[in-house]
Amino acid sequence: MTIRNATPDDAEELLAIYTPYIEQTAITFEYVAPSVEEFRQRIITFQKTHPYLVAEDESGIIGYSYAHQLKDRAAFMHSAETTIYIRRDYRGKGVGRALYTELEKRLRQQGVVGMYASIAWTDTPNEYLTHNSPEFHAHMGYVKCAHFHRCGFKFDKWFDIIWMEKLS
Repeated sequence: MTIRNATPDDAEELLAIYTPYIEQTAITFEYVAPSVEEFRQRIITFQKTHPYLVAEDESGIIGYSYAHQLKDRAAFMHSAETTIYIRRDYRGKGVGRALYTELEKRLRQQGVVGMYASIAWTDTPNEYLTHNSPEFHAHMGYVKCAHFHRCGFKFDKWFDIIWMEKLS
């Protein structure tokens, strides 16, 4: 496995990883997959200021992670929201740890001291949402710092959002 900077040309492969999360889970609150062009533009936009990484092996891209400024006010320049998606057949194989380790290293190098993850939550795991993401983030050293109730509605169910943070 290698980790490298994403390029706009990766958009189609990254979207192929992301789309099942949109269509089959409440991990993301998007309802409809963006177009390849829209996804390409997201990569370009986020890369202007923050890392956007992909992990790949001989089969192609197996996961990606990126960050963006937590909020658009100048005072937030040392805080970033982190995001990660792993190809579903590669979950639990260390891809996420490798991507986040590299992402966090690069964020610290650019002066980011607070990393934050917005994570969909349900008290009772179901077919749309498990506790894998909060458990992964806790394993990576993130701690829960906020809980917003019933803020996302998808698949005819209400979901919460928790925020987890890691300070460097």
